[in-house]
Amino acid sequence: MNFKKYLIVFLSFTALYGYGQAPDPQYKLVGSNFIQIKNYYLLTLFQNNAAVKQMLSNDPELAKLTQTRLDNIKSSLTSCKDVLCFTEKLKFSDDEIKSVSERLTTLYKADNALGNLVKQHLIPSGTYILYKDLSPVQLLVKAWEQDAKAVNYTIEVYAEGRKPNYPQIDSIAFNVKSRQYLNLVYDASATILEENKKEKLFFAPSMNYALQCLEINERDDAANDEPMVLKANKTAFNRIKTINWANYKYTMILIPGAGPDINGVALSAEGMLRCRVAALRYFEGLAPFIMTSGGKVHPYKTKYCEADEMKKYMVEKLHVPENAIFVDPHARHTTTNMRNCVRIIFRYGMPFSKPCITSTDKYQSYFIENMAGRCQKELGYVPYTLGKRLSETEQEFYPVITSLQIDADEPLDP
Repeated sequence: MNFKKYLIVFLSFTALYGYGQAPDPQYKLVGSNFIQIKNYYLLTLFQNNAAVKQMLSNDPELAKLTQTRLDNIKSSLTSCKDVLCFTEKLKFSDDEIKSVSERLTTLYKADNALGNLVKQHLIPSGTYILYKDLSPVQLLVKAWEQDAKAVNYTIEVYAEGRKPNYPQIDSIAFNVKSRQYLNLVYDASATILEENKKEKLFFAPSMNYALQCLEINERDDAANDEPMVLKANKTAFNRIKTINWANYKYTMILIPGAGPDINGVALSAEGMLRCRVAALRYFEGLAPFIMTSGGKVHPYKTKYCEADEMKKYMVEKLHVPENAIFVDPHARHTTTNMRNCVRIIFRYGMPFSKPCITSTDKYQSYFIENMAGRCQKELGYVPYTLGKRLSETEQEFYPVITSLQIDADEPLDP
């Protein structure tokens, strides 16, 4: 790599947190519910860290919030006559979010359980990396506020019927104006009350309701193929340690998925052609690995996962070794094809300073070349730095560490 490219990658990694405080590729995310971990990681840590859980559960002010929430849910079962009445009792109000922020600020000490949580989890996880310039206590507060708003957003889309960012593929599965749906919302609130009646953590009823909303909508997309290192990516992951990276110019060949838009079709013709082009590059020895990227996207609520179907095609039809193929079965857009590839490279301990290439059709390849504005709008950052254009179908890119940031308004692939 020439000096200029090395400098770009080095700065994109180290400048974000300061020396010695960057995200740690050895860090393992805590928790067992992948949908919860990916969407609400701070709340997951609150729940799984024994010392923090005890502190928050025993705090009198936060305990009042918990009891008020449970009382409001209980009263809704006799007083509410419409959907929004039920859901408003479960969402965090602006005043509640503010009061928790103030309480966390008061409780935080650099050497107590919350301080250790920030040092040992929030910073090394990179999941809130956009707040890297804040003090530790401010980072904690921003992470809380993000998670609270993410919970609200999930409820708004998958209980209230708010239009998501991409309504054609991500919308609620129910007619929110029907009497039958109102009965379902009643039952959902009653179930949450029953399951959480002994809950002591202030956020748990609302978070659990958001997760329930995703479940009844059959929107477990964020958990596709998880845990991937024990399932779909196991053979390729185990091969990483055998690679002599000096023998390869690129870390990865990324193939963004192409949905068929036809019910019952597993893999589109465009997806097949993208796989064929990438296979040629792989057999030329450009990189030791290919990544197929794309979730269960097109058509609406399809059961077919683009990444899994492309991998199957490459192994069975193109004779690419299974241990050379990683899948990203979560991405729903070209922006997150790029972002999720970067995440897997980092989390799996592959070289972060080496370039990768996208291998796709001509149209999408040039779209990626001009996609920075869309990334900035939808993600809040650009997850890659472009390198050279190699052909009409191949484009170099360098990973950018901000890709670890959780996306609070895309609960199917946060």
